[in-house]
Amino acid sequence: MTEEKSAEARKQPRRRHPRRPDLSQTRILDAAVVEFAANGLTGTRVEAIAERAEINKRMIYQYFGNKELLYQAVIEKVYRDVWDAEAALNLDQLPPREALIALVTFVWNYYLKHPEFITILNSENQLKAVHFRKSRILRDGAANSRPLVDDILRRGEADGTFRVGIDPIQLGLTITSICYYYFTNHATSSIVYGKRMMTRAALEQRLAFNIQTILAIVAPYHHV
Repeated sequence: MTEEKSAEARKQPRRRHPRRPDLSQTRILDAAVVEFAANGLTGTRVEAIAERAEINKRMIYQYFGNKELLYQAVIEKVYRDVWDAEAALNLDQLPPREALIALVTFVWNYYLKHPEFITILNSENQLKAVHFRKSRILRDGAANSRPLVDDILRRGEADGTFRVGIDPIQLGLTITSICYYYFTNHATSSIVYGKRMMTRAALEQRLAFNIQTILAIVAPYHHV
């Protein structure tokens, strides 16, 4: 290296290896989802989250401030995951009937594969959605997700696939309800109806029934 180049090199600022706080935050959030899903807000210990994440407890307070703010971040994460997966369906690229079937199937399979989402949702409802209401991220995400069902319905009305005048809020509530109830009540339902509700055959039967139910709701009257 020449003397000139050596001097120029000395002038260049030293490159520091960048820290990866995002990785630490991800580990904390992943661990917190498990702990909050299992124990709720009041029953979860920060120490347990730190141990599961294999990080120092002080890092949790550094990134999130306190346990309640971490809980809010967990709610934001689980909802963001749902909305991202929902957006990846590209339902606007499907014909209305197929889009509606895909949406019902998605909701069903998501609840099946992510029981932690259901338990955290239950906890937040018991707390009267106080953390959801505080979060701008959640309010904006909900507002962006809301037109999804409305778009499917309007397209179906336009091409005659669906009857006119269906309330998208009521349809959205019905889709989530018939999926949500099954998974939150399968233990007692198995006893009440004398049937194992979580076998593969039972799950497939129920999903097919849910799809038929939703299609019957939106069908033109002469098709019902």
